[in-house]
Amino acid sequence: MNFQPTDMQQQIAQVIRDFGKTHIQPHVLEWDEEQIFPKELFKKMGELGLMGVLVPEQYGGSGLGYLEYVTVISEISRICGAIGLSVAAHNSLCTGHILQFGNEEQQQKYLPKLATAEWIGAWGLTEPNTGSDAMNMKCVAKKEGDEWVINGTKSWITHGKSGDVAVVIARTGEVRDSRGMSAFIVERGTPGFSGGKKENKLGMRASETAEMIFDNCRIPAGNLVGKEGEGFIQSMKVLDGGRISIAALSLGIAKGAFDASVKYSKERHQFDQPIANFQGISFKLADMATQIAAAELLTMQAADMKNRHLPMTKQAAMAKYYASEVAVSASNEAVQIFGGYGYTKDFPVEKFYRDSKLCTIGEGTSEIQKIVIAREALKE
Repeated sequence: MNFQPTDMQQQIAQVIRDFGKTHIQPHVLEWDEEQIFPKELFKKMGELGLMGVLVPEQYGGSGLGYLEYVTVISEISRICGAIGLSVAAHNSLCTGHILQFGNEEQQQKYLPKLATAEWIGAWGLTEPNTGSDAMNMKCVAKKEGDEWVINGTKSWITHGKSGDVAVVIARTGEVRDSRGMSAFIVERGTPGFSGGKKENKLGMRASETAEMIFDNCRIPAGNLVGKEGEGFIQSMKVLDGGRISIAALSLGIAKGAFDASVKYSKERHQFDQPIANFQGISFKLADMATQIAAAELLTMQAADMKNRHLPMTKQAAMAKYYASEVAVSASNEAVQIFGGYGYTKDFPVEKFYRDSKLCTIGEGTSEIQKIVIAREALKE
């Protein structure tokens, strides 16, 4: 495949760069230090079509594909990883779940509001004691007449307090039964649904991460997504797309760290010459450039396969695994290139460094990705 950026991708990238200079870059440090989730920013991005990238135009979305989506997430993350994370979670998880598995009535009701960011979306799978072990979840939903009653807690949820609507996976059957979980749409303001503890994090601090608590939360039977018992299976398919999101997020962070490193290495002089002239620095830049290019190819391959509706579980896991590790490596080298300055908040690389680590953890750790890759490879 030819993955050279199309005219559309180049236009999207330029729009985001122009938007970012005015609306994101000047506030990055403030949002990070004070853990501000800038909800109004996402409304502005909704006006640009960035919050419903994959949503068809009939539902108010941009109607674009995964290659354009990778461009959106990576370009935003090149400026601020935390904002890129929130855009990715909103697009691929909550909105993506309803887009893939919601019925027409649900799509008509929720997608237009999500695509324009009138509503911010959240997605709840993880619990305090069930991260990778999702089939052992304790959050339960029981059918009572024409309602479902949900009880339990979800943790580490992007937009767990500020999200206007959430897709929640709850147990409706036996523990460890892959068909014992179901997906539900829950609106903020529903009695019994509240936000809990907001996490104080190492990085991605402008992207809200919080608990969602359900205490006898009653929702209409019509809020079930798909059929009863399909929630876990739906989630695994949603996560395949979500891993492309994290790969794109990682790619953007790595590119941001690389851009800053190239600029600094040309400007910083030691021994009467730019430090870029020294082999120790130039080899770091060479490694970063090569790894970023490889991560981009893996990410675009997975996105292309997703566009063409081909099985891409292995490719998405490979892209997510490799790109996230590259983000950590590239941002680590960036701090090293900057030296003492890289350890301060006066320069951007320390934030890229802190933000990058989440990419190796969220939506399946690097270790989980290896399990997925090995399992898929052994099937072949």
